[in-house]
Amino acid sequence: MTGRAHARRAARYARSLGPGCALLLCAAAPLHAEETDTVPVVSGVPQTRPAIMANRWQENWAALSNPALRTQPFDWLKYIPLSATDPYSYLSLGATLRERFESSDASGFGVGGVAGDSYLLQRFQFHVDVHVDRNWELFTQFEDVRAFGKNVVTPVDKNPLDLRLAFLSYVKPLDAGTFKARIGRQDFLFDLQRFVSSRDGPNVRQSFDAIWADWESGPWRFIGFVSQPVEYRDVTAFDDTSSGRMRFHTLRVERHVFGSNEWSAYYSLYERGNARYPDASGSELRNVYDMRFAGAAHGVDWDLEAMGQTGAVGGKDVRAWAGGSRVGYTFGTAAWKPRIAVQFDAASGDRHAGDGTLGTFNPLFPNGYYFTLGGFTGYANLIHLKPSITVKPAPKLSLMAAVGFQWRETTGDAVYTQPAVAVNGTAGRGSLWTGAYGQLRADYAFNANLTGAVEAVYYQVGSTIRDAGGHNSEYLGIELKFGW
Repeated sequence: MTGRAHARRAARYARSLGPGCALLLCAAAPLHAEETDTVPVVSGVPQTRPAIMANRWQENWAALSNPALRTQPFDWLKYIPLSATDPYSYLSLGATLRERFESSDASGFGVGGVAGDSYLLQRFQFHVDVHVDRNWELFTQFEDVRAFGKNVVTPVDKNPLDLRLAFLSYVKPLDAGTFKARIGRQDFLFDLQRFVSSRDGPNVRQSFDAIWADWESGPWRFIGFVSQPVEYRDVTAFDDTSSGRMRFHTLRVERHVFGSNEWSAYYSLYERGNARYPDASGSELRNVYDMRFAGAAHGVDWDLEAMGQTGAVGGKDVRAWAGGSRVGYTFGTAAWKPRIAVQFDAASGDRHAGDGTLGTFNPLFPNGYYFTLGGFTGYANLIHLKPSITVKPAPKLSLMAAVGFQWRETTGDAVYTQPAVAVNGTAGRGSLWTGAYGQLRADYAFNANLTGAVEAVYYQVGSTIRDAGGHNSEYLGIELKFGW
């Protein structure tokens, strides 16, 4: 197809969208297109449409500087050129809508007489992404998060119109590597998001007011940031804030080893005012030491992580630890490509009340997806074993079935639900056995913009929870997520 033919096709597409769209598409077209058999391509510009990502700021829509790739309605809003000569200078608009119906037999296993509940969670986000050039980006995202019909609304359920993200980013490739920096309200996550995540499971995601910098060179990457986690309110619009009452600072190193396998380690300083645990309360300061190794080879995949914590809560010393592992094998040549896996997790609890030492592990900023969406399992005072099988009957469909077995690491501490909520009446009582659960989940990608999921969990409690007034519990979640 000639250059003139491409231009005629782009013009017809623009006219079909209206006069304003036509003007923007003409502005995006090259000013001096040569007569060639292909559309002119600028060196370094991606030549495929980006996928919709969980972190929308990671998307690069510069590919739409090529009119031939503008194949969907409203693409003229995904790429609004700011320069006639630089395809990396553009403005992009986007939105994400997530609707999730949840029905829960009772949070916290019904201890304390909590009744079951059914409700609708809605998360709407709208963003404006300004790429000044190859180096500078200004990303802003607003959100409106609601919980319709929920009996008990917490800060992770509801956040009326507010600013979720607003940061300035700088990227500079150099001969020796690439330097990156961000300043402002942003989100970040590490690894499988066991302990540091953007908290995509609950309705309100986690943001941080932070200064971030990293250096990437060959197989190495070095990261450092200082941050204040955002604290969420639902009283009025634009009332979220952060303060010195809560801080999270990190130095991290990553390296590719044995090919593409990943090794990482980091140190974090976690500070929080007015922390409360069954055996300690007051100002919390934790030194966090983490190491992880993950990779895949010959159908086997693995992810191993360990974390230690020291510091103090109130007047008590902290001595806590945790570890997590996922190991799986995929039968790549078999029908439906089944993957069998085993997940094992453990986290310390407080063994002796009143001894001046707190052993309860703090899971920091966990992702609600890691165990189940039911929220029955928290990453503290835990021993957890979970075999599972996942199959893909169709390219867009994934089915998973799992059984989880859970114990406490010590009977001196409580049973915990997500993220680290102690179940009343369980600390210092009962046996190590907590209970077992079954989990079924289906994920389906309708198209590049719309996905759906269904998850069901049934938890059969042990005598410790039953003696505290709890009972077997059920959860059902049905979710649709649209990204534009």
